[in-house]
Amino acid sequence: MQNFKRRGTLTHFQILAEIAKQDYHLKQKDLAESLGITIQAVSENIKTLIEEGYIKSKDGRSPYTITQTGIDKVKKEAIDLRKFTDDVLETMSSYKTVWPAIADEDLKAGDVVGLYMRKGILYAGNEKSNATGIVVRDAKKGMDVALDSLRGLIDYDVGTVNIITLPTIKEGGSSAANIDLIKKTYKKEKSDNLVVAGIGTISHAIANSLDIPIDIEHAATQATANAARKGLDVLVLSVGDMTKSFMRELDDEKIKYNTINGKKD
Repeated sequence: MQNFKRRGTLTHFQILAEIAKQDYHLKQKDLAESLGITIQAVSENIKTLIEEGYIKSKDGRSPYTITQTGIDKVKKEAIDLRKFTDDVLETMSSYKTVWPAIADEDLKAGDVVGLYMRKGILYAGNEKSNATGIVVRDAKKGMDVALDSLRGLIDYDVGTVNIITLPTIKEGGSSAANIDLIKKTYKKEKSDNLVVAGIGTISHAIANSLDIPIDIEHAATQATANAARKGLDVLVLSVGDMTKSFMRELDDEKIKYNTINGKKD
C-alpha cells in the first residue's frame, strides 16, 4: 500500500485500469464521471502518464492505449491493494467496537445493561432502555465502563437552543440590556439539563451580575451543537453582530434555535 501514499498515485492507478479495459471510445469526460474528478484533473493526470510512458496517445487525446510498462504497473499495484484489503478484512473480522459509558451502579463483566443519556452523558445500568450493551469488564458505580455488542437506539430528544441577543458596547452594553427579561428567561429554562453559552464580553458581565454560570465560552457554535445533539438545552447570551455569525454556523450544523431580543425597548 506504500505506493498509494504518494499524491495522485491512486488516481493514476484508476485511470490506467479504465484504459486497460480497451474501450476505444473512452473520453476524458467518461473518466472524470467514473472517478468523480474534474476533466481538468483527468487531463493533467493523463499528461503525466504519457510522459512517464504508461500510456500512448496521439496529441494527448483519445484513443488511449496502455503500454506494457503501464500494464506491469497496474498488475503490481492491484496485487498490493488486494494484500492491503485482505489484511483489513482479516483485522475487521475479529475487531470489536468498544464504547465507554458511566456505570449507573456496580456492573459485572457479561451483564446486559440498558443505555441512556443524562445531562448529555451516556450511562449504563439496569434501567430499562431501547438500547443495550454488554459489559466488557467489571466497573464500580460512577466509573467508566467498557461496553460492546451495542443494540437498539438510545432514547433522547435534541435539546432546545434559545439565543438572547444583547446590545453592543456602543449601544450601551449591559446598561441597555433587559436584565429582568434575561433573569426571567434563565429562571424559566433553568434545570439539570441546561447549559449556558456566553459569546462576547458583555454576555459575561451580565451573567456575572445575575449569578448565571457560563458553561460554554470557547468554540461556542460547535459546543452548542454538540450539547443540543446530546439532549441538552442551551441558553445563549450573545452580543451584536457575533449573534448573526453564530446563527449562520448553527444553520450549517442544522441545529434549530429560537431568538429573544434582550435589549431594552
